[in-house]
Amino acid sequence: MREVAFIKQNKEKWLSFEKAIFGKTLKNPDELASLYIQLVNDLSYAQTYYPKSKTILYLNNLAAKAFQKIYKTKREDTNRFLHFWKIEVPMIVYEYRRYVLYAFIIFLSFMAIGAVSAAYDDSFVRLILSDGYVNETLENIEAGDPVAVYKSGSNWGSFIGITLNNLYVGIKSFIFGVFGGLGTGLVMMYNGIMVGAFQYFFYQEGVLWESVRGIWIHGSMEIFAIVIEGAAGLILGASILFPKTFSRLTSFKMGVKNGVKILISTFPFTIAAGFLEGYVTRYSNVMPNWLSVGIILVTLSMISFYYLVYPFILNAKLKNNHAATL
Repeated sequence: MREVAFIKQNKEKWLSFEKAIFGKTLKNPDELASLYIQLVNDLSYAQTYYPKSKTILYLNNLAAKAFQKIYKTKREDTNRFLHFWKIEVPMIVYEYRRYVLYAFIIFLSFMAIGAVSAAYDDSFVRLILSDGYVNETLENIEAGDPVAVYKSGSNWGSFIGITLNNLYVGIKSFIFGVFGGLGTGLVMMYNGIMVGAFQYFFYQEGVLWESVRGIWIHGSMEIFAIVIEGAAGLILGASILFPKTFSRLTSFKMGVKNGVKILISTFPFTIAAGFLEGYVTRYSNVMPNWLSVGIILVTLSMISFYYLVYPFILNAKLKNNHAATL
């Protein structure tokens, strides 16, 4: 499509957006979110087919104003806390969905590297997990309880200590994104390799199933949250390296704001994972299979739905709502 035809086709829509954003004719954040999606789609199209056009600057400015309107407007009839979890975070996740995909690819790749390294180098597991941990686990396997390490300490002490450590890892993964995303990549590399080597170690000892039904009771949300936190760090890094038509400072501010919101959204899942590790995982060896597998599937389904499914459902819903208003 020629640029003139593109402008002519969308001119009325953009003018209506301006009225909604600057004239305050629409106060419903759901409607504003829908407008924002339309603007981003048009901006992406213009950047692809008309890279040197002034239309990009116009749409960029309009999208920035729409973004501010969505995420700064507070409705009196809507709970701000609820709006954050129901609309704001999923919208940001949808906008940066490719970074979520990148984070999963990176993490799973390093998991595979960890498993392959453990398979071809007998000393690799000890290098990654330490001699002390490996020796203790081997003793637990011989005693018939491969994941007995999770029984050490009190319930509440384990819960608090594990949760604080996981929160620290997530925050570090995000902050290190300031180094162009390389710092985040290193955090994901270490954790991914460790998980891969860790699981291969249990496979090598013939107790993979026992480890899976125990460790992933808390690991489903814990590891998933680490990947999402990695995505937040990649977003921060990309905001510095690829400012697009924004100034680098403006892009960085947007990256920080969006990344922090995604990071905060993982905290409840991280806390829940810490609770499960402190209070539930230690009893996995006496649980029936259906219960441990059920917990794993439920926790994995919850966090997967929120980050991988719901943003697309919300996006489709907002687009339909917008279409109905035109």
